[in-house]
Amino acid sequence: MRLLIADDHDLVREAISAVLQGQGFTDVTGVASLPSALEAIEAQQDQAFDVILLDYDMPGMDGLEGLERVMQLAPKAAVALISGTASPGIAKRALEAGARGFLPKTLPANALGVAIRLIASGQVFVPYDFMEQQTEDPIANLTKRETDVLRGLCEGKSNKIMANELQLAEVTVKLHVKTLCRKLGATNRTQAALIGKEKLG
Repeated sequence: MRLLIADDHDLVREAISAVLQGQGFTDVTGVASLPSALEAIEAQQDQAFDVILLDYDMPGMDGLEGLERVMQLAPKAAVALISGTASPGIAKRALEAGARGFLPKTLPANALGVAIRLIASGQVFVPYDFMEQQTEDPIANLTKRETDVLRGLCEGKSNKIMANELQLAEVTVKLHVKTLCRKLGATNRTQAALIGKEKLG
């Protein structure tokens, strides 16, 4: 079985690799960013990876967009997210997008190999206790300005219109959109608007 682990924290990546190698996974490749992961996948087309683990917060991921790019490039691989910060809501959206699993970085070492083998076999892995955690309302984490921008998205307004109404530079509105998408676990402004309509009423 060939594994690819993409995580920008060297110690975490190396620790996961060491744990898996100790559990019988001898072919483990580690990279530190999404672009490096995409390069590794393209370079190994003849010997494709069986399981790919992506850190949700590493450079280049841009929310769940990075997950979708990897799944498109490696359609036969079982792709899963790993994270120490992502919420159960983000995990749920990742699974809905096609991820084969979500592995919190708090997962016990002896459970890691079991999870990998389960994912590789075609099953979906996500810890039940993690998904059962009470999640705080993501809207509550938005600043007032981000909430204003989210309301604009819900109304279908462009960045330019929102910039005029809020007396902001258009590039500032664009940054607010990107930040609130990350906070809501949305992959794009359309999904953020759908979440906003549900939460804001």
